[in-house]
Amino acid sequence: MAGHSKWANIKHKKAAQDAKRGKIFTRLIKEITVSARMGGGDPNSNPRLRLAVDKAYEHNMPKDNVERAIKRGSGDLEGVDYEEIRYEGYGIGGAAVLVDCMTDNRVRTVADVRHAFTKYGGNLGTDGSVAFLFKHCGQLLFAPGTDEDKLMEAALDAGAEDIIVNDDRSIEVITAPYEFVAIKEALEKAGFKAELGEVTMKPASETTLAGDDATRMQKLLDALENIDDVQEVYTTAMMDE
Repeated sequence: MAGHSKWANIKHKKAAQDAKRGKIFTRLIKEITVSARMGGGDPNSNPRLRLAVDKAYEHNMPKDNVERAIKRGSGDLEGVDYEEIRYEGYGIGGAAVLVDCMTDNRVRTVADVRHAFTKYGGNLGTDGSVAFLFKHCGQLLFAPGTDEDKLMEAALDAGAEDIIVNDDRSIEVITAPYEFVAIKEALEKAGFKAELGEVTMKPASETTLAGDDATRMQKLLDALENIDDVQEVYTTAMMDE
């Protein structure tokens, strides 16, 4: 399958994540805490917690921080009780937006999310209005120039759901959400290290934006990302570089 050009967009996203490393730690601690609360404190029997812990170590979070977050989630330490909420809406050009939050104050969070949508030209929608446009999956992205045949063979052997070669010759390997870690490790053993790897909400189709529309959409996404209670922002928008 061929898809839109992705490479510049992915590099931009990665640079933005690296620039917000302090905030990433806060988000990861929340995710670890909630995952441990919902599925128990053992990463070996809790796939969601395993993903969160692996991501924390990937971002060089100290082990003590990880263990404290697990203990707070499993009830061994006192901590804030976070609630998971997903908001759905539309951005520039009708592009769909999903906003995943963890909060201890639902009223504050919805006010902040609604304000960002309104200020930057979007609209907050109702539950279910755009979620069907996304698929929960693991995504591994490999740089243009990667040996397509060998990567495809290794990915299929590892149990990947799909392999997508984009127009810019970057390659995406799509996995089931909780098979992501095992497939990522299998591909690394085969000599393939992804430039970006995450469990995400992948859009089924994309809305390409250019010029002023792309700039306005990026401002909306940045505003949502900067809200303290926001964990992840997903969109069908593809910014044309």
